[in-house]
Amino acid sequence: MATRSTPTERQKRLGAELRKIRLSAEATTEYAAGLLGIDRTRLSNMESGIRPFSAERIRTLACNYGCTDRSYVEALALMAEGKERGWWERYRGTLSAGLLDIAELEWHGARVRTAQVMHVPGLLQTEEYARAVFAAVLPPLSRLEVELRVAHRMERQQVFDRPEPLPYVAYVHEAALRMPYGGAEATRQQLEHLAAQSERDSIDVRIIPTSVGGFPGAGHALLYADGAVPQLDTVQLDSAHGPEFTGAEAQLTKYRAHLEWMDNAALSPTASRDLIRKVAREL
Repeated sequence: MATRSTPTERQKRLGAELRKIRLSAEATTEYAAGLLGIDRTRLSNMESGIRPFSAERIRTLACNYGCTDRSYVEALALMAEGKERGWWERYRGTLSAGLLDIAELEWHGARVRTAQVMHVPGLLQTEEYARAVFAAVLPPLSRLEVELRVAHRMERQQVFDRPEPLPYVAYVHEAALRMPYGGAEATRQQLEHLAAQSERDSIDVRIIPTSVGGFPGAGHALLYADGAVPQLDTVQLDSAHGPEFTGAEAQLTKYRAHLEWMDNAALSPTASRDLIRKVAREL
């Protein structure tokens, strides 16, 4: 199987999970490589995502590692079998790998929850509003770079239009509704779009009103993607140098608690929609 010079986050995650199972079984790389009839360097490359695993090899390793969680093993095998080229690959070489990894994460997620404080979630943005968000980046992006990012962001939204739409929950702070990206008219149109999207069966928009005061995770945007099994959940955080991804259990536990807090503090979907429309009328 061919090597990859730049494995995606999903490919690296698959390798990392197989390494975690091996270490849990206290199996050496020599032992695991021997099971597959390969050398230990190749196995190391597979565990780092540089070389792919086949579903058959995953089942072989899991069996010999004594991993009895069948649902988990089959979820890993399914990750290995998914070799179709995603639409986001058209942007490889023109956009950062991190942006493509976000699209891949959303596409394969069983459910996605997000928390936003400063602007409307990307999957629910209009073109004009997204353009204004990207125009606010420092150092400034060229017009071409802005348009590429806008096009990519709009294509990400197709997760809602496929035969099985992505279940999506957006926790949005009231402050984000009042940030006038692109001016008052662009923001008003964005809020009307947000309210309309929130009426779709697969989309819940929950507003956190300013009256709740401080809340956990207020300093950053959060995306939480459910995997096929809880062990394969992934958290993506925004940072000044690009998106960061983690599947560490301690981090997953922390951000599950953040989202649970937000779910308890946020307005109901109906009350959220009413507030969105109220703010739109005030602009």
